[in-house]
Amino acid sequence: MTLYTNLAELLGERIEQGLYRPGDRLPSVRALSQEHGVSLSTVQQAYRHLEDRGLAQPKPKSGYFVPQGRNKPALPKISRAPQRPVDISQWDQVLEQIAFAPRNDFIQLGRGRPDIDSPTLKPLLRSLSRLSRKQDLQTLTYGSIHGDQRLREQVARLAVGSGCQLSFEDIVITTGCHEALSAAIRAICAPGDIVAVDSPSFHGVMQALKGFGMKALELPTDPITGINLKALELALEQWPIKAIQLTPTCNNPLGYIMPDANKRALLALAQRHDVAIIEDDVYGELAYHYPRPRTIKSYDDDGRVLLCSSFSKTLAPGFRVGWIAPGRYLDQVLHMKYMSTGATAQLPQLALAEYLEGGHYEPHLRRMRAQYARGLDQMNDWVSRYFPASVRVSRPQGGFMLWVEMPEGFDSQRLNRELAAYKVQIAPGSIFSAAGKYRNCLRMNYASRHSVEVEAAVRKVGETVAAMLQEPGGARD
Repeated sequence: MTLYTNLAELLGERIEQGLYRPGDRLPSVRALSQEHGVSLSTVQQAYRHLEDRGLAQPKPKSGYFVPQGRNKPALPKISRAPQRPVDISQWDQVLEQIAFAPRNDFIQLGRGRPDIDSPTLKPLLRSLSRLSRKQDLQTLTYGSIHGDQRLREQVARLAVGSGCQLSFEDIVITTGCHEALSAAIRAICAPGDIVAVDSPSFHGVMQALKGFGMKALELPTDPITGINLKALELALEQWPIKAIQLTPTCNNPLGYIMPDANKRALLALAQRHDVAIIEDDVYGELAYHYPRPRTIKSYDDDGRVLLCSSFSKTLAPGFRVGWIAPGRYLDQVLHMKYMSTGATAQLPQLALAEYLEGGHYEPHLRRMRAQYARGLDQMNDWVSRYFPASVRVSRPQGGFMLWVEMPEGFDSQRLNRELAAYKVQIAPGSIFSAAGKYRNCLRMNYASRHSVEVEAAVRKVGETVAAMLQEPGGARD
């Protein structure tokens, strides 16, 4: 990342967090040059970058200001989760989301899919094609249950960026992050056990717990800082919790990044109560600022954190290649993997190893982070224009998901049915809760580059929300 983009990201983050309010004068070019030890032209480039994002506005002979139109919707409320473990529901709604095949005539705002049209993916496709043509037996046979060593070595190198010191022997390649999370849960827990989760939470984990006969204890979650640690401490004292599962970095669906101090405090709680932490870091590489945030695993000194991730959100989900660093639970995780899929397919592993070794991954990440940051600005603009003023909106710090909260009583499941007639789909908020909460919320994807079709889809979502809210009994404030 260049000097001017680093500076632009820093200033943009301060504006997004409200340190500079609409109408405020931003620091002068000369002051920023002296503060950060960069040239005047670098600062000017940074401000031009912020202009392009609609975060800064120049005024002749006066400097740069935060545009007056930057007033933002309120943040979603801190979740009020049930104070007890619950059985998981919502499978029918989740199946409706994931069973829908991609169609060119249907705008799927609800799927967790990255942009797969980037030219930076071409070297990966070339590797895959070349390996397929070789007809090498290595690509056609079973591999190691641990995964390809070259790929594991590359994953260990990538983990350094999140503060982890891992060797290839610490890592197991899985069939996507979903298998990593499932293997982690089954390695630690048995049917009837309780797992503490953030709320709202990734629906894949909810359904894994349901399938394994386990219960979820949803924790109150702040849309900026993550789970309430006091509530977690009380839950650990009250219930026999076996594991804590969460996505602390570029959370899905809220987009927050848990502060480092909170990550350390959470690990200390887990150590005090002797429970495992299952950390989903699948969006961690897509944080908008540099360097990328540290994982909870990076602070782990006794092997209780099982770090799960994949290339599904950073590259393409169709490769189905993920990984887990299970710490002290390595043997149990290997057993669970053997019971589910056995060895992961060789061909995509080998292609990914070549792609990483060739130095193609970091340029791709830089491109996608910038694209998703622009996509967030664009989606925020559309929501401000097309949705009712009463909605509350998350402020993602990475990834490509926006969480929108309507007034209490709104029905996002009905909204999805209404939108089907216009060939548009969102993700209803209820699938992100074990107890079916957040029916008045929805999640939308802003990964794709701007197009009139996507804008029209978002506009239709906003108009339909407004129409439903105007109905008698449509919602209550």
